Amino acid sequence: MNNINKKPLLEVRGLVKYFSSGRPSWLSRQGKSVVRAVDGLNFSIGKGETVGLVGESGCGKSTTGRLILRLLDPTSGEICFEGKSITNLGYREMRPLRQNMQIIFQDPFMSLDPQMKVGEIIGEAIEIHGLAKGNKKREMIADLLKLVGLSPEYAGRAPHEFSGGQRQRIGIARALALRPKLIVCDEPVSALDVSIQAQVINLLIDLQNEFGLTYLFIAHDLSVVKHISDRIAVMYLGKIVELVDKKRLYTEPKHPYTKALLSAVPIPDPDLKRERILLQGDIPNPIELPSGCRFHSRCQKRRSKCESEEPELLNSGNGHYVACHFADQS
Repeated sequence: MNNINKKPLLEVRGLVKYFSSGRPSWLSRQGKSVVRAVDGLNFSIGKGETVGLVGESGCGKSTTGRLILRLLDPTSGEICFEGKSITNLGYREMRPLRQNMQIIFQDPFMSLDPQMKVGEIIGEAIEIHGLAKGNKKREMIADLLKLVGLSPEYAGRAPHEFSGGQRQRIGIARALALRPKLIVCDEPVSALDVSIQAQVINLLIDLQNEFGLTYLFIAHDLSVVKHISDRIAVMYLGKIVELVDKKRLYTEPKHPYTKALLSAVPIPDPDLKRERILLQGDIPNPIELPSGCRFHSRCQKRRSKCESEEPELLNSGNGHYVACHFADQS
C-alpha cells in the first residue's frame, strides 16, 4: 500500500448493468423483470492503490468486479484502463489486456479445476499468452509457488490435497502468473477460517509492496478491508453511498448505512462497548426499487425528501464522497 500513484490506473464512469429474466413481472413498472445490479457507478483506482468495495450480499459488488474485467458486458457507462476505454473492446482486442487484469475468486474449492494438477492450473495462462514453455515455464511455476509461501513440489499435486488457505494461495499464484497490474480480489478470504484470513491478507499486502500491484478488494466485512485498503467504497443496491479514505470512514462515517455496518464490527476489547444500529425492515426487492433514496425504507434519519429525491454522490469536503441529503446533520 506504499507509493500510491495519483494517476488512475482504472476509471469507471456511469457504469450500469441490468439483468433481465425475459419474463413479464407485475412487480416491475417497466413491464418486465429487470434487476438493476449496478446502477451508475463512478470511481477510480490509482496505481498501487487498494480500494475496498463493501456492502451486503446482493448489492452488486461482484458484478462490478466482473464488469471491470470485462467478464460481463456493461449495459452502459465507460471503463477506462490506463487512460484507454475498454468498454466496447471485443474478445480479440481484450485478450492482450488480460495479462494486466486478473481475478482472485471467492471460493478456493470451486475455483480450481479438480482434474488439473497445481502446476497446470498456474501454468495454463503462461503458455496461452506465450510467455514460456518447457523448463522455463516450470521454473516460473516453481517461483510463483515459493512467492505465495508454498513448496515447488506442490506443482505435481491435485487441488483436493490442500487446505482452503493453501488453495487460495494457489489461486493467488495463478493470478500473479502473468504479472498483472490490476487484481480484482472477489471476497478472497470470506471462505477461510479467521486464523487464515490474516495470513492471506498479509500475503496480498506483501505482494503489492513488492510488485506495485493495484487491488479492487471486494468484501462484505468492514473489519477485513480495514487492514488492506487505502480507500473504501460502501455499496448499497447497485450504488456507492460513501467513498473516502479508510481512516475517515472508520472515525467519521457520514452515511447512515455505513454507520450501521460499522456498528456491527466486533471490538476486541470487552471493556469497550459500541451502540449497535439495527436496520429496520428488509432489503428492498432489486426488481422494484424504492423511489428517492434507495436506503430510505431502512433509515432512521429519513424525511419526506428522501422518499422523493435520489441523493447524488457528492464531495462533502476533502475527498469524502457521500450520497445522503442529510449526511452532515446528526
